[in-house]
Amino acid sequence: MSGPPQGYRDIPEEDRRKAKQFYDRGATIAATGNYEYAIEMYLQGLALDAESIEAHQALRDISMKRKASGGKKLGMMDSMKLPRAKDDKQKILNAEKQLAYDPGNTDHMLAVMEPAAKFGYYDTVMWMGPILLKANNDGKKELSKFQALKDIYVKLHQWKRATEAAQYALSVKPEDMDMQREVKDLAARQTMDEGNYEKSESFRGSIRDMEGQQKLMRSDTDVRTEDQMGGMIREAEAELAAEPNEPGKLLKLVDLLVKTDNPEHENHAIDLLETAFQRTKQFRYRLRVGEIRMRQLSRMERSLLQRAKANPADKTMLAEYAQFRKERSQEELNEYTLAAENYPTQLEYQFQMAKRMFDLEQFGEAIPVFQKARQDPKYRVDATVMLGRAFLEAGFSDEAVDTFKGAIDDYQLKGDEKSIEMTYWYGRSLEEKGEKPLAAKAYSQVAQWNFNYRDTQVRIKKMREKPQ
Repeated sequence: MSGPPQGYRDIPEEDRRKAKQFYDRGATIAATGNYEYAIEMYLQGLALDAESIEAHQALRDISMKRKASGGKKLGMMDSMKLPRAKDDKQKILNAEKQLAYDPGNTDHMLAVMEPAAKFGYYDTVMWMGPILLKANNDGKKELSKFQALKDIYVKLHQWKRATEAAQYALSVKPEDMDMQREVKDLAARQTMDEGNYEKSESFRGSIRDMEGQQKLMRSDTDVRTEDQMGGMIREAEAELAAEPNEPGKLLKLVDLLVKTDNPEHENHAIDLLETAFQRTKQFRYRLRVGEIRMRQLSRMERSLLQRAKANPADKTMLAEYAQFRKERSQEELNEYTLAAENYPTQLEYQFQMAKRMFDLEQFGEAIPVFQKARQDPKYRVDATVMLGRAFLEAGFSDEAVDTFKGAIDDYQLKGDEKSIEMTYWYGRSLEEKGEKPLAAKAYSQVAQWNFNYRDTQVRIKKMREKPQ
């Protein structure tokens, strides 16, 4: 009986639970028509659990809806901005994002499958394979794609699927004697090796029978993992005790403490950093304190959000969640303000500071900070869009119109997420200014790019209503 080929990478249950939070959020967002944001949520989930076939399929469904609504593929500049693929896992995520924006592209399909096979994400391979096979057969019928599929299936001992892919390849080049022989060999291997493994719905499912025997081993492994982390922390503490003024020893211990996601350990890290800050007056230690506190706030908000979603009729809980979000924004504003004061040339802190001001409806205060932040090319587009929105919310509609018009003229890409956003808010600013025909034109452009973006349809109809 066949077993899973070596290298299969199962996903820890904890990572699956964390990923599900992103999938749930993505599904909620997709229902509003904000497909790009939904795609990002699913990709963040897949970064934790790349073997969730339900998530892969849901993401593909969203990508098809986005395409049907006029969504364009990633432009060259956006593709260049994808994270550097330092390993096969990042290659998978990059390819999956490109595929989400261009769901019929067989190159992207293969770019998901090949690193997935190398990295051990075999369920992902088994899900994508039939999609690629059909798309290639319905389209260009590229011999290289059929052969690549066959080679991947051979590596995974999936002889039936390997035979099928080889047969499709042979149909493209029926006179090839080597391919004829290979089809026969694969078919014979399939007959000899019809095992339980190939009948399973997924690689994850195929190892269910082993789980009873491995449960105690895994639980022991979990304990050993916790013990190993505890041992590493104790070792780092001993190293710091031997050289208490060595920054590298301190930061190594802090990293280990924070990695546990344990509030007690995190608070210990904060105490160590605050002591170092008081002793050295080096702000980098205080900056790290703020990062840990914001990490804790983010975790607390996720927990409150889960409770609020589970009890949507509980007005008290919803009010508590809203109040916590406000308090979190204020705490983060305090941290980023402190960072901006100490690192005035690092404009990322100015940008984050201004975003929290905006969240707290401090629009007038946010305007000059966004103006400064957009001097950094990395934040120029996002800071300019937020600046225009701050002008609009503060009652400066003329300035908002000019800001968005300038942003649209300067932005090279058309029809991507950022151009849609700035054109929508340009329309909102024109509407606020009373220029209905121009506002309707801006909304119309947004609708042509993404018909379901925000409330664009409603606003177009409103702008075109004839006076009674």
